[in-house]
Amino acid sequence: MGDPTTALTPLRSVRATRYVTPLREGGSMPGLVEADDDGLYVVKFRGAGQGLKALIAEVVVGEVARALGLRVPEIVLVEVDPLLAAAEPDPEIQELVQASGGSNAALDFLPGALPFSPAAPVGVTAELAADIVWLDALSANVDRTPRNPNMLIWHEQLWLIDHGAALYRHHAATWPQGAATATFPLIADHVLLPFAGSIAEADERLAPRLDRAVLERIVSAVPDDWLGDDAALAREIYVDYFAKRLTAPRAFAVEAEEARRALA
Repeated sequence: MGDPTTALTPLRSVRATRYVTPLREGGSMPGLVEADDDGLYVVKFRGAGQGLKALIAEVVVGEVARALGLRVPEIVLVEVDPLLAAAEPDPEIQELVQASGGSNAALDFLPGALPFSPAAPVGVTAELAADIVWLDALSANVDRTPRNPNMLIWHEQLWLIDHGAALYRHHAATWPQGAATATFPLIADHVLLPFAGSIAEADERLAPRLDRAVLERIVSAVPDDWLGDDAALAREIYVDYFAKRLTAPRAFAVEAEEARRALA
């Protein structure tokens, strides 16, 4: 695996060769899968209950985080043959794999990584915490809470995982109407907010890194068949969502800073 914070490159595609084990901690039941490059990947299956929108969020928000310089395991596209299910004795896993033929989202497996604990915040600085809060406010990530931090400690560094619950408004029938300007009060529950420095300073650092060209490159990595009948229009909607949300003054950053100050 290369440097997780390097410039954006197209996502690699690999082919699943063996389902190793389910990771039942996740609500969508991701699985550890071996691929034809001999790598191990944590796969988020398209046949899971959250569907393709969760995979879109995984790719888009994970790559936005990478563009901001945050540590995210390599994201790859994993081609799954439904016949892979034949070797699985668990009927639930059989059904999931059979329903997931085609491209799925996956993160490089970090062997020996430990879950982040706010009681022992290894790898956290005030600036890093502020940057992650800013990312999650931008992307309306409902899932980085003390109950479910979705971060790992690997080689004493903080790594971000599991962004499938971000962009939650794209599940609504009214998407994208009003989504870009919507408030996000749940940022007050963010696990890193008590450790964060100024969100306003994070806003100044990070917003310039996400111009429209960067957003377009990120969204272009999403496979066409995840995006519905008009993939080009769907991509434009996602880019416009972020572009509008990033237009100054950025209300999401002000909201996050107010939540941080309320903790003092």
